[in-house]
Amino acid sequence: MRAIAVSLMMWLSAAVMLRAEPLSRDVLAPYVAPPMSLGEQLNDQGVWQLLNSGGAEAGYVFETEPMAPLPGFSGAAINMLVVLDLEGQFLDVQLISHNEPIFVSGLPEKLFFDFFKQYRGHSISDTLVVGSPYGNGSEGSSLVYLDGVTKGTASVRIAHESILAATLKVAREKMNGISTGPPAFPNLEYSEDLTWDDLVTQGIVTRKTVTNAEIDAAFAGTLWEDDDPGATQNPDENYLDLWVVDLGAPSVAKAVLSPDGFAELQEFMTISTTDEPVLLVETARHGLVTEDFVRNTSPDLISAEQGGFPIAFRDSDLFVELNDALPQEVHDGMALILRTDRRLGFDPAAEWILRIKALRAHGSFQPEIGSTILEMTHVTPERFYSRVEPVKPTPPWVDALRNRQADLILLGVFLVGLIALLGFGLNRLAGHRYFTPIRLTILAFVTGFIGWWGQGQLSIATPLAVARTALEGGSYTFLLYDPFSMAIWGVTILGFVLWGRGLFCGWLCPFGALQEFAHHIGRALRLPQIEPSAAWDDRLKWLKYIVLAAMVLLLLTAPGRLDKAIEIEPFKTAITTFFIREWYYVAYAVGLLLSSMVLFKGFCRYVCPLGAVMAIGGLLRGRKWIERRAECGSPCQLCKVKCSYGAIKKTGEIQYSECFQCLDCVTIHDDEKQCVPLILAAKGRKVRMAAE
Repeated sequence: MRAIAVSLMMWLSAAVMLRAEPLSRDVLAPYVAPPMSLGEQLNDQGVWQLLNSGGAEAGYVFETEPMAPLPGFSGAAINMLVVLDLEGQFLDVQLISHNEPIFVSGLPEKLFFDFFKQYRGHSISDTLVVGSPYGNGSEGSSLVYLDGVTKGTASVRIAHESILAATLKVAREKMNGISTGPPAFPNLEYSEDLTWDDLVTQGIVTRKTVTNAEIDAAFAGTLWEDDDPGATQNPDENYLDLWVVDLGAPSVAKAVLSPDGFAELQEFMTISTTDEPVLLVETARHGLVTEDFVRNTSPDLISAEQGGFPIAFRDSDLFVELNDALPQEVHDGMALILRTDRRLGFDPAAEWILRIKALRAHGSFQPEIGSTILEMTHVTPERFYSRVEPVKPTPPWVDALRNRQADLILLGVFLVGLIALLGFGLNRLAGHRYFTPIRLTILAFVTGFIGWWGQGQLSIATPLAVARTALEGGSYTFLLYDPFSMAIWGVTILGFVLWGRGLFCGWLCPFGALQEFAHHIGRALRLPQIEPSAAWDDRLKWLKYIVLAAMVLLLLTAPGRLDKAIEIEPFKTAITTFFIREWYYVAYAVGLLLSSMVLFKGFCRYVCPLGAVMAIGGLLRGRKWIERRAECGSPCQLCKVKCSYGAIKKTGEIQYSECFQCLDCVTIHDDEKQCVPLILAAKGRKVRMAAE
């Protein structure tokens, strides 16, 4: 038994698996809803163009798995399709594939598909989290909460983290100008009396001048060097005389605009609350726009950049009426108020670059157009703006802890009490006159609270997922998404050292408890009991290791089939879904419970692959905690006969890999009325006393 256990453990860590390749166009195209369509593939990680009905680029389509292969509870990544527009809005998120045990054949899979509909309309600039507001609700919070799925929240959180990781990667690489943090915004409560001279002196207004001689020099040596006679004739006059001022701060806008102009701007900003208005005034020859310019569109001669990302400016379509106190040359210039959305990454309190394109035409019939770029930098002082500190969502595992705080406290009290009871008072417990009612009460709590309420039924799915993650070199953070089960795993592993497999299999397994209740019902009904012979019992106990080996083989060769193979465990049916599933799963689980009425915990003893893992884990046991006497096994066989698990050899030695810690043998060992050696010793004392 020990040899096969060791070989299985070596097998679990001996192979390397390949990650999924991005899906082909034929597979992805049907996921994109008309009139949109799939364009060209942009990289080898599954990122594609999104095209609109006219064939123009409208956004990006990508899978999450190639870029963010976070393992789910099956050990395999959950793969979603994400559709973003060019401004970072989620147009669609759809589930492509998954192997999450809770949704494969437990909870309705429609719940998982429906969860992803919540992303539509949100932006990657939003702070999206799964769950409910913690503490004082969500009023005033910048977090956006997505409803999870009851009993499936852990899987949903993993999917959410995958979406965010993949989406932000696309944003950084493909969507220049998209910001994922909150930019500065005008402080409407800040007030300062300013004049035009103050604005100029303090650099709040920026000026850029380019002479005709300088523009000639820019075109020197090109086809267009002689195509502006006006510049050649008046080299010292200005070609460009541009004033730039950000009007987002009310104090600045009030100093630049007339009262009517200021009122119109404020009305505009109450509607477009995330737009930042920037005034451009050009007093020289350039003129800022071409004859083809259309109001409320992006000027074709103006562009901007901040931090290496382009700024999307467009005309605000506002009438510009300047303050009378401004110089006459400014009044005589061409004024234009542009706007850009701060949500797209523009930070008005950080330096940015404005670029003006200068054009020249060569030839009179279908002239050739040449251009050069004139640049200027601008920044508005920080004092006019406020910043919202970026809200960093707590790690999903912290949210999971908070959401289950009460359950975890109660579970912790129970587990500490159980360990203390078994560790320090085990023999007293076994010898208690009400031991059976006490044990059944504990098992009822395990079934009701740990199983049906807390969903803490451990499964072979977790060790297989850990093995798969180890083979692929992935992250184990998925384990933290279900702290309730992890607490039980932690105590179970501690139990390996103290008692072997018995702590979990005998005291903490909800389905094992159900089987024990079924056994007692069968006894009460006086049903005939099936007792396999010692030879058959030994043979059948190997079956669970064969089942485990088959699952390991699937893990290495066909992991996609594991979700169905795991259904050999009835845990999902009996515990997770309360027997509300397809009839054949229910029939299987109920059948196992009915069989337990005549064959004591047959599934646990002979079939359970998790039990095989527990038996392997029991190799960590550091002591023989069940006391034996020299007479145990020879001549006394009482404990062996009474052991319902067949965990005692003819020699009287305890077979800890099969011991479920029922304590029946401990009860017999300490009872002077049951233990044969004690009874014989007592009779011997009486004989000696009578002889004396």
